[in-house]
Amino acid sequence: MPDACVDVVSRALAESSRLHEDMRAVAAAPAAEAATAMVAALRGGGKILVCGNGGSAADAQHVAAELVGRFERERRAIAAVALTTDTSILTAIANDYTYARVFARQIEAIGRAGDVLLAISTSGQSASVLEALAAAKAGGITTVALTGRDGGPAGAAADVHVNVPSPSTARVQEVHRTLLHAMCELIERELYG
Repeated sequence: MPDACVDVVSRALAESSRLHEDMRAVAAAPAAEAATAMVAALRGGGKILVCGNGGSAADAQHVAAELVGRFERERRAIAAVALTTDTSILTAIANDYTYARVFARQIEAIGRAGDVLLAISTSGQSASVLEALAAAKAGGITTVALTGRDGGPAGAAADVHVNVPSPSTARVQEVHRTLLHAMCELIERELYG
């Protein structure tokens, strides 16, 4: 194995470790605030709606699966829906309206006041995520944005903003996954002891 290959892996791990450490001071409080908002919604009979594009779509599906299935303990299922999964809905909305409406239209259909929208965007600029945040606000839904870079308009639009201020999409996504797992742990703990 060439040393250059090992160096790439070593550098990626070091960068991720540094960013994780930096986020302890920056993101812990807003991530806890986001989890608290989700717990309040769930206790009130609401649900968690999750959206994002690309890797953030995968993260949306991942966190919904952790909540509906289980994270670390056996417990009742938690109401969570990834708005990224139904290809018929996604393609119909993208075709009949625009791609920017793929999440907003679903929020209009199934979102209710008392729910929480968890919108994930590493750039904070995604048009479909911005439309989702606007639709959620219009429907009385609490909004959480999980972003990277400077948070962009998505961070500014959200009730709770959890930001990972790095220009590297890969490193932001790595920290997002850790933060999402921490939120799942808090939700399970608060709801099920």
